[in-house]
Amino acid sequence: MSETHHAPEADHTPGASVRHTRAKGEPRFPDGPKADPAGSHFERRIRSFQPRRSRVTAGQADALQRLWAKWGLDIDGQQVIDLTGFFGNASPVVLEIGFGMGEATAQMAAGDPGTNILAVDVHTPGQGNLLNLAEHHGLSNIRVGNGDAIILLVEMLTPDSLDGLRVYFPDPWPKKRHHKRRLIQPEFLSLAATRLRPGAIVHCATDWEPYAEQMLEVLSAHPDFENTQPDGGFAPRPDFRPLTRFEGQGLDKGHVVNDLLFRRVQHQDRPPTGA
Repeated sequence: MSETHHAPEADHTPGASVRHTRAKGEPRFPDGPKADPAGSHFERRIRSFQPRRSRVTAGQADALQRLWAKWGLDIDGQQVIDLTGFFGNASPVVLEIGFGMGEATAQMAAGDPGTNILAVDVHTPGQGNLLNLAEHHGLSNIRVGNGDAIILLVEMLTPDSLDGLRVYFPDPWPKKRHHKRRLIQPEFLSLAATRLRPGAIVHCATDWEPYAEQMLEVLSAHPDFENTQPDGGFAPRPDFRPLTRFEGQGLDKGHVVNDLLFRRVQHQDRPPTGA
């Protein structure tokens, strides 16, 4: 007869942070996101993230355990996703890379229930928080991806499957020797273009002005994208992108936030539909 060891009861005080006592090799959340879903199967020059692990509140841990199987996706690179089946409908899908704690994502999902959002990040507390928000507000148009968005784009999404791409406040990698780690580069845009249908919008926002200038230069030079602004410059913040607490704090300090809205143009290797 096997002996069962019971872990100490967790503190379920709202907002309380928790540490899971677990045996060596035991996953942090047995029914939740994996620590490294793709393992060492894929080697990339550009990563879409810098891994971050930090304390998870009891509520976030509960959401990860209960909701991951329903609304979560481990980006393992081992399957091609049927987005219609994944969301349970054929509504347009927008990929959001990096969502922080998920407040803005939840607001955008609530404001546009006819658009599905596949939100990808590696920040465990943020994943749990967004799942909590989705459940609390009945946002069935949100799915949470865990892992590297580059692997997702290369291995798990089909051509023309996305109706939009959002990259808000990515790591600016301010030191010159680290600029090659920035996400918005020609190589990444060429990859994203293969998964975005013609007419899809790439929306970037940053409060780091040198990175904003680089984004504008790189996007403007890329043959698969065109600026939605007639003057070829930055765009006003659209109403659908919420003003986040982080952004508001930056604006109070005098930071300048720049939005970029570029449209995916018709594929270069085939004529327009009906031609």
